[in-house]
Amino acid sequence: MFRSRTLLFCGLAASLALSLLALVYPIYVIRPFRRQMPGELAVAMQVMRYRPVLEGSCVLVALAICFFGYRHFGSSKARAAALVCVVLVLAAAALSRVNIYEQMFHPAEKPTYAATAQTKLAPAEPVIAISVDGAARAYPIRIISYHHIINDTLAGEPVVATY
Repeated sequence: MFRSRTLLFCGLAASLALSLLALVYPIYVIRPFRRQMPGELAVAMQVMRYRPVLEGSCVLVALAICFFGYRHFGSSKARAAALVCVVLVLAAAALSRVNIYEQMFHPAEKPTYAATAQTKLAPAEPVIAISVDGAARAYPIRIISYHHIINDTLAGEPVVATY
């Protein structure tokens, strides 16, 4: 009884660890302002590619262990712990379906402007500058790096600044 319960909990723990790893590793590697090494980026992209299958497998394993092994867990504390593991695996699977990069990097649709004298830019701060028919705008790189795309209109013409 004790051995089978231990094996069941090991299966649940492995399923939970794998589902959390599949969720967190790509987010850890592909995050703003962090240098990404080619090898770890390749691994993160492969994890993202196979994450739906991996997460689905973890969910199926966790549910099967909980369903078929429920009577082997014995005490209500052990059953509650098993149920918490299953819920966490389900939550990791659900969260892995959210594209966090779309949430983080959305285009800035209506940028605001200030005169050069009123800005708090450092003299050497890099900007992307656009000039159309005598009208000019400068977009600080540190602002664009959060959005990656600035949709704007300059001198009546639609323009896009990207970084």
